[in-house]
Amino acid sequence: MSQTAPAKHPVKHVEFTARGIVLGILITLVFTAAQVYLGLKVGLTFATSIPAAVISMALLQAFRNASIQENNIVQTIASAAGTLASVIFVLPGLMIIGWWQHVHFLTTFAACAIGGVLGVMYTMPLRRALVSQSALPYPDGVAAAEVLRVGTSSREGGAEGRAGLLAVIWGSLASALYAAGAGAKLLAGEISTYFKVGTKGATGLAGSSSLALAGAGHLMGITVGVAMFVGLALAWGVFVPILTVHFPMPDLSAADHAGAVWSTKVRFLGAGAIGAAAIWTLGKLALPVWSGLMSALETNRLSRSEGVVIARTEQDLPVWIVGLVVLLSMVPAGWLLMNFVSGGPLNDLALPLVITGVLYILVAGLLAAAVCGYMAGLIGSSNSPVSGIAILTVIGAAFLTGMIGYHFTGPDTGQALVAYALLVTTVVLAVAVIGNDNLQDLKTGQLVDATPWKQQVALIIGIFAGALVIPPVLELLNNSNGFAGDPHYHAITNQPLPAPQATLISTLAKGVIGGDLDWGLLGIGALVGLALVVVDVLLRKSSKEKFSLPPLGVGLAIYLPSAVTAPVVVGAVAGWLFEKFVSGRKVNGHDWGEAAKRLGVLVASGFIVGESLLNVALAGIIVLTKNPAPFAGPFASFAPSESVSMIIALVLAFIGIVGLYRWAAMRAKKVVAENADG
Repeated sequence: MSQTAPAKHPVKHVEFTARGIVLGILITLVFTAAQVYLGLKVGLTFATSIPAAVISMALLQAFRNASIQENNIVQTIASAAGTLASVIFVLPGLMIIGWWQHVHFLTTFAACAIGGVLGVMYTMPLRRALVSQSALPYPDGVAAAEVLRVGTSSREGGAEGRAGLLAVIWGSLASALYAAGAGAKLLAGEISTYFKVGTKGATGLAGSSSLALAGAGHLMGITVGVAMFVGLALAWGVFVPILTVHFPMPDLSAADHAGAVWSTKVRFLGAGAIGAAAIWTLGKLALPVWSGLMSALETNRLSRSEGVVIARTEQDLPVWIVGLVVLLSMVPAGWLLMNFVSGGPLNDLALPLVITGVLYILVAGLLAAAVCGYMAGLIGSSNSPVSGIAILTVIGAAFLTGMIGYHFTGPDTGQALVAYALLVTTVVLAVAVIGNDNLQDLKTGQLVDATPWKQQVALIIGIFAGALVIPPVLELLNNSNGFAGDPHYHAITNQPLPAPQATLISTLAKGVIGGDLDWGLLGIGALVGLALVVVDVLLRKSSKEKFSLPPLGVGLAIYLPSAVTAPVVVGAVAGWLFEKFVSGRKVNGHDWGEAAKRLGVLVASGFIVGESLLNVALAGIIVLTKNPAPFAGPFASFAPSESVSMIIALVLAFIGIVGLYRWAAMRAKKVVAENADG
């Protein structure tokens, strides 16, 4: 096993400190709020480890005894924000189906916390087999370790750390101001064009004026960006034109006609494609995951039988603690489920439902954590098909719930069964995503000489911090914007958040339990997904794994609104062009291209954080003032025409993205040049 020595302070490991914990929690609070908004708007989240590491290094430089291990603990705590926020892919479904009118704090907190803790416990025994003794690449974990090592090992690293903090700040300010301009109606909130196809059909394309979505595209990379472009082309260049001809609506405008057909027909094609692609993706991983589990068990057996002294860098939480925590977690899990069904339409079925739900969380959670943990090592946390896990989990939960309540009738029974299946799915999804994150963090820790059990405790701290933030932010957005499809919609604005993943998951749960899904469209979509799988396999094989077309990315772009996916595609292309431009660039014989790429990632992260936090703050202002557009009033007289506002939005986006990429390149070149001269 190859390990790197700590870059600083070889005598004393400053690792688990009060200041590191506080800083990690503060970063977690901020990033969790941003992640909740982004996930509800676009159905995607971003990895927070690298921006958290950069912020930590820049701030902890004030302390002479700060170490790479301490910075690693900070990013481990903060990484919970990027993963636990994925529960919003399911939870808003309780509002969308009309079961909740408001977010229940204790239920939401408990679901997040219980699932998160189980995710850490379930994947801890896999560390040796899937991290220490594995050849899995762990792209996100290795990237975070590289940022930590560069930022704490040299004068250049210190300078780059300060530049990285500035990159996050400048990116945040740019995206926040851009979003504020859209809110003030000084620039278009959406750039769109729709037109008739022949005499009966219609189609078009729209893109949100959002630097956050462009930043998300940069972080996802060109491969996912191309996949989403293909999905856009299929949805709006093929499916919408054909289906609008078959379902004419002569009284509607081209925009309304195309939008209606997409929302009622094409989205189900996308859902079918996502389901087929998810099953294929998870099926490919079945054998590697099984091998990894067997290897982990064998490693634990050998370490116990040999009785060797375990090095600090190999010390996990004791196995007996892990087992005890898992068993004890079933108590609050049972309470959570019992409290959810007691006194309602399912009160008479409470005992069988709770027993089945707890067993499902125990077993399905273990399988989901193992699969997601392996996927973290194989393709990274950012690219893991979490939506696929959620789809399979909700189908299983809905099937079991429906079987128990099959002969049970009464008012609101069907709705209550769907709600129960969504809650169970929320807990299992929290297990899965934290399991994914835990192994990624442990890989980072292995590369920077960290102590595994301290990282595991740090992640649990981050889980509880994130679980405290998710419910109030979710409720704030529920009151300010609301969610599309909510029958009890009571938000102040008339701009509901699409919550695309939660809409899909709740639709599947209702379909399995109530039998009212459009299986024909889903089946056609599944065939499209299988065709995309074949294309991906052939492309990988013919290019020797150089090129790929992720079927999940294509399916997601068919399912999501074009206003969301188009800016993501633009961001992916822009990020790729920037990285091609700076790749291999040198000054005085020293490469500054890699430093520029790292700063570009942080600018993109800033784009996401700034706009997301502004919109969370805006939601608070809307709720407090009861004004649906608080930014628009003072500037109403300056609002340009629709066409002019679209041009302004395009020009400002171009200036912002190109200008900050240029700043990142020049700053990286300066940092490397100064280090070379010194």
